Amino acid sequence: MYEKIYDRKAVLDYARRWALGRNSQYYDFDAIGGDCTSFVSQCIYAGADVMNYTQVTGWYYRSSYDRTASWSGVEFLYDFLVGNRGAGPYGRAVRQSDAEPGDVVQLGMREKKYYHHSLIILKIEPVITVAAHSADALDMPLSSYRYDYARFLHIDGVRKNGLL
Repeated sequence: MYEKIYDRKAVLDYARRWALGRNSQYYDFDAIGGDCTSFVSQCIYAGADVMNYTQVTGWYYRSSYDRTASWSGVEFLYDFLVGNRGAGPYGRAVRQSDAEPGDVVQLGMREKKYYHHSLIILKIEPVITVAAHSADALDMPLSSYRYDYARFLHIDGVRKNGLL
C-alpha cells in the first residue's frame, strides 16, 4: 500500500460543479433520508480517486444497492474516515481552526443526539463557506446553518493498493 495526495482542487471543482445539481452516476438519496453525505463522499472521491471495497466497513459506491453505509451515512462516514487503516481516504477530527478547504464538517443538534448533516468546506477565510446537498448549497456561510455542535474532519491523505 502506498500514499497518494488528496487532491483538494479536484474536491472543490467537483463540489462547485455538482452542489446545485445531481451527477447521474450516483443515486439521489434525498427521497430516502437525504443526499448530503453521498454528495460529500462524491467530493472526497473526486480528490482521492480510491475506494475501499471492504464489505461493511469500507467506503465505496457501485450503485444505490451496492455501496457501504459509510458512503451515505453521516456517522458511518465519520467512523470510516477516522478509523480507516486500509485503502482510500483517511483523516481525523480537528479543531475548526485546523480545517482546510476540501475537508468535511458535520453538524448536530442536541435534541437529535447525533450528527445529522455533512458538508464540504469550500473556503475558510474570511468566513467558512460550504457546499451541500439535501438543502442544496454553494458558497453558503457555515454560520447560516442552525446547529448546536459541529465536528471538522481533516482528510490527511489517501492510501492506494499496489506498488509505486
